[in-house]
Order: sequence, then structure tokens, then C-alpha cells
Amino acid sequence: MQLVRQAEKTARARRWGITVGAAGALVLIGVVGSAQHSDGSPSESERREAESALRLTTLGTLRAPVATFALEGRAATVRRVERDTVRDGVPGPGYDPARDAAPAGSSGAAYGVAPEDAFDSAGAQTSAQAQAEAARTATAWNWGLARVPLLPPPPPAVKPRLATPPGLSRGPGLPPVITRVPTQDRVVFLTIDDGAKKDPELLQMLRELDVPVSAFLTDELVRDDYGYYREMRRLGTAIHNHTLSHPNLRRLSAEQQHREICGQQDAIEREFGERTRIFRPPYGNYDADTLQVAASCGISVVPLWSEEAFPDRMDFGRGDGLLLPGDIILTHFRGRGQWRGEMPDVIRRVVDLATEQGFAVGRLEDYV
Repeated sequence: MQLVRQAEKTARARRWGITVGAAGALVLIGVVGSAQHSDGSPSESERREAESALRLTTLGTLRAPVATFALEGRAATVRRVERDTVRDGVPGPGYDPARDAAPAGSSGAAYGVAPEDAFDSAGAQTSAQAQAEAARTATAWNWGLARVPLLPPPPPAVKPRLATPPGLSRGPGLPPVITRVPTQDRVVFLTIDDGAKKDPELLQMLRELDVPVSAFLTDELVRDDYGYYREMRRLGTAIHNHTLSHPNLRRLSAEQQHREICGQQDAIEREFGERTRIFRPPYGNYDADTLQVAASCGISVVPLWSEEAFPDRMDFGRGDGLLLPGDIILTHFRGRGQWRGEMPDVIRRVVDLATEQGFAVGRLEDYV
């Protein structure tokens, strides 16, 4: 009977536009006017009851941000508060057992929401999907994104055939040099070069938003903290070759280029346990020797880029301000010392632009 009453409260709350996040996410509570309206909106007592029914305790997240959307007529204001909950069974400093503790016998993931999965398996799936989407919405909001990022499609069963486009140097039997991936999927790819700035907040953002990126590392710039990039790799970032010391390869002999490219292959294998088959020349500069040397030490594709991202702008190679399917976006490991912003600002700009134009950020390695 208690579950039935709880379900009724939840159903009323949803009719009134009140939604909640999932474990590890924001709790979004739509608060409507205090008077009973003829359109069926809640009285003050019903509103409080619905809020109580929809309160979540988030275990495993030390600070669970709570966003309260106060709707007064047609005007909406947003205020954000945070409360401490529990992480790994240890209460945070602001934890209030009377307010935040999950009831005995609960799973501990979330409580207070009468789950439709108490009634049927289809409801359980729907509830889980809704909570997952609420979690994505909450995470996007927490990182200041304008919209929830689009999810990429499944990786293609067969990778596209790559070829160097007209206007770029090429040769028979040499690795293709590309600026885009030939695909009709609504995906673009984010790549980060060199490794000069090791921003902990970038790791947190990639972890929480699950944004796929590809890192092209230069040993000279990362050797002081390979651990940072091992952690990035554990988050799903693929690690690729950007030479040992970031020279202009066109000014080097074939022997010198061999040391730069194949030496970095050795460094990547030493630090990460495997070599890569993807290489980007510094500054995008290369010649026939570059491609021959790269092929000799296991490189099969040389991606350049279509756009370059900064915290405060995007530079478009085509000059039209539009993304195309398969575009490769370049940025660098930098911060305020060189830019008007930090790495998370770049990620935010890229993801927002992609979402606005109907693209997901995909995983480059799924396509090349």
C-alpha cells in the first residue's frame, strides 16, 4: 500500500513537471505556485508532498548538487545549492541522517521515488532510461553546457576507406593524410596535441561527461608526468604519436625524422604498453620522407584537422562556421598562460557547437 501511495505521488509530480536526476546527478525539482489552480496544479501541501516523494539521496557522490527551478507564473529563476551526502559509506561534513539517510532495506542508489519497476519489467526499463537521461542532463548542466550532448551512433561495422584528398602530399603505399573521416554519421572528432598542460579539471570533465578524445603526445612535454596521461588513458582516451620534441619535420633529414617519429613510438610503447598506428606531424608539416619513415615504424594514418578550438573561439579551415560529418577538431593542452581560458572551456565550446549543429563527438579510433 505504501508503494502504491508513493507511486501516486510520483505520478502527480511528473504531471506537474517535476523531474529528478539519478544517482551521482543533480536533483531537478520543479516548484510550482502555492495556490491550488483550476488546471490541476498542486496546492502548497501537495507540492511539499511531491517534493518529499521525489527527494534523492546519492550514495557514492560526496557532493550532490541540487538545482531548484522556482516557477512563478511564466517567469523562471534558477538557484543552485549543494548538500553533502555520503561517499563509500562515509558521511560528508554536511550530512544530515534525518534528511539524507536511505531507509532500511533500500538499495542505497536512490530512494524516495516510487519506481515503476515495482510494477512491471517494462516500467523498470523505462525508469532506468529516464534516470540515465536525467543523470546526463544534470551532468551537462553541472559543467555549464548549453545542451545535453548527443550520443554518437554505434561504431561502423566496417571502417571507412581512407584516402589523401587532393591538395595534400601523398604517394603510393604511404599512409593517407586526412583532415576528415569519410562518413555520413553525424559525428566529429576531438583531438588534443602535445601535452604541455596537465589540468586535473580536464580529467574530471572527461570522466563525468564521457567525452571521447584522442591525445597526440610529445615526449619532451609529457615525460615529467606520464602518470597524468595514463589516467587519461584509463578514462578511454587513445594515445598517439606527436614526435619526441615537436620539430618542424620538413626541416629535418630522413634520419632525424626517424629518430623523432620512431623514437616516440618507442616511448609510447614503454609508457603505455603498446605502440600506436596514428601519427600527427607537429604544425601539420610533413614531406614524403615523413610518410615513409612513419610507415616504417607502424603508422597507418596521418590525421590533420578541419577546425581548431580555443576557449574563446573556433577557427574553421573552410571559413563557413559549419561542421561536416567526420570533421577532425584540433586543440592543445594549454591554459591561461597562453589562452583566455582553460581546457574545460575548450571542451565546453566544442561540445556545445557540435550539439547545436546536430553532431555528437565520436571516437576517432572507431573510424580510422
